Amino acid sequence: MIRLAVRVAREHAELALAELLVLAPAGVEEVDVGEEIVEYVLYGAEGELPDLGDVRAAAGEALIEVSSTVVGDDWASRWREFHQPLEIGSPPALRLRAPWHEASEGPEVIIDPGQAFGTGMHPTTRLCVELLLHEPAPAGALVDLGCGSGVLGIAAAKLGYGPIEGYDHETESVAATLENAAVNGVSMGAHLWDLRRDPVPVAPTITANLLRPLLLLLAQRMETLPDTLIASGLLEHEADEIAVAFDGLVEADRRVLDGWAAVLLRRG
Repeated sequence: MIRLAVRVAREHAELALAELLVLAPAGVEEVDVGEEIVEYVLYGAEGELPDLGDVRAAAGEALIEVSSTVVGDDWASRWREFHQPLEIGSPPALRLRAPWHEASEGPEVIIDPGQAFGTGMHPTTRLCVELLLHEPAPAGALVDLGCGSGVLGIAAAKLGYGPIEGYDHETESVAATLENAAVNGVSMGAHLWDLRRDPVPVAPTITANLLRPLLLLLAQRMETLPDTLIASGLLEHEADEIAVAFDGLVEADRRVLDGWAAVLLRRG
């Protein structure tokens, strides 16, 4: 088995991922390398993986490095052992787990880490869930912009929000969100959406786990303010800029973890 690792600049990571998924529609593994680098990993037998030239072309200007290594036949089981359940809140109020982990009695979100669109384990997703957990009375409609695999929307449903709609520019993300919502037994819509072209959806609560440039664009294009906006996908030093970017919303809470940040903004 061959492990093909593609390292790209974080600021262009979403564009690079979109192109890589054309070559690997079954998905890639995402590894957080550091503040400025994201690594996407493809696994396959010799002859099954995309041509290196095609991979480099797909990553484009975001490319930093491509490398390949041979991994042992037990890589799948070792990969499963790497992914452990994550309990959020104290005492645990929500649990994120893979399908092969034992179920718990409390609310939990089940996501297959084999998908390329987010498992909820990344600090930015975890911070968003923490902010949702600390809302005084979670209820009402919620929109998740950049829904990925649907983790935030599913978590919100488990916490009492609804109806819930997710939006993403990737067709695969929309499909993954709908599939994961069904697995978790929650009602959640998912829609193909382009922030640069389509109207910004309206809801009392909006979660937006996006990169800094997209959050700044969201601030420019948002015509109707939500009561509450949770913005993440940010490096810690970017949080101040985003906290003041949305006219009419003021910062009410902020969480940081491992160099990442999420801010909760309320209508002023």
